[in-house]
Amino acid sequence: MDYKNAGVDIEAGYKSVELMKKHVQETMRPEVLGGLGGFSGAFSMSAFKNMEKPTLVSGTDGVGTKLKLAFLMDRHDTVGIDCVAMCVNDIACAGGEPLFFLDYIACGRNYPEKIAEIVSGVANGCKQANAALIGGETAEMPGFYPEDEYDLAGFAVGVVDEKDLITGADVKEGDVLIGITSSGIHSNGFSLVRKVFDMTKESLDTYYEELGKTLGEVLITPTRIYVNALKSVKNSGAVIKACSHITGGGFYENIPRMLPEGIRAVVEKNSYQVPAIFGLLADKGGIEEEIMYNTYNMGIGMILAVSPADVDTAMEAIRGAGEVPYVIGHTERGEKGVTLC
Repeated sequence: MDYKNAGVDIEAGYKSVELMKKHVQETMRPEVLGGLGGFSGAFSMSAFKNMEKPTLVSGTDGVGTKLKLAFLMDRHDTVGIDCVAMCVNDIACAGGEPLFFLDYIACGRNYPEKIAEIVSGVANGCKQANAALIGGETAEMPGFYPEDEYDLAGFAVGVVDEKDLITGADVKEGDVLIGITSSGIHSNGFSLVRKVFDMTKESLDTYYEELGKTLGEVLITPTRIYVNALKSVKNSGAVIKACSHITGGGFYENIPRMLPEGIRAVVEKNSYQVPAIFGLLADKGGIEEEIMYNTYNMGIGMILAVSPADVDTAMEAIRGAGEVPYVIGHTERGEKGVTLC
């Protein structure tokens, strides 16, 4: 009896590391010390010594049940982007610059090519966020996960000068809400998605005219990463007073998190075009509008609050970063929360 007979293939683990090295190397930043294969990742902070009060910000998350879709489609090169996005977008919301990322992959059986494909997506997300993939862990856990399934999670660390932290404390009545479009459902609410649509190859391969793609292609689309857009706004001189990453819980849960007491957000639902996938999901599932806005991003993945004087500058900066912004509402005095009109 040995470890391999128990279901853990050490040689497959070695091969996975070798196959993923090229992807990891593409994410390196000058501050990274050492290489892949050590017991920890090292990152020099010397480049940030000119900050008055350098402050670390962090975020952690996983992909969730969207992974079930990846299993069914045998498509593993995009979920890593979702994992990175869920972490670095939260850091960007605080005004931080993501520095590095670590992933954790737990699987029933280590298929080196599949692991390398997953990590290629993680590396892609890191490159989009200009974050280094400085480490991670692949755990083969036979008997705990089915052989063909895995879980994927990670965490990121960023830095911001304390004076530049986005806290929402300065939001006041009359500030303007700018929404940046999402790429679709992102990686939230898939437990409900999987209840509405048949999760079969035939269903996922079905082409919908209103979507312009197959259902599977639309659902697997990775989460948009907003790091560069928010950095562009900061560099433009416009001040982001508050920022909300619209994830699970939709508008109703996430927007209030960026507001101070006594300020309410008013969002105009018709200020932008809601992507067709949300209408299809609501119709097929008989889901009420309030539940949709309390579960999904509804086409807006990030919301900023700025003063009226900064709107044009911020919008131009967001467009310059390749994203699509809309003025979607404003703030007013009232009980902290959200009004959709």
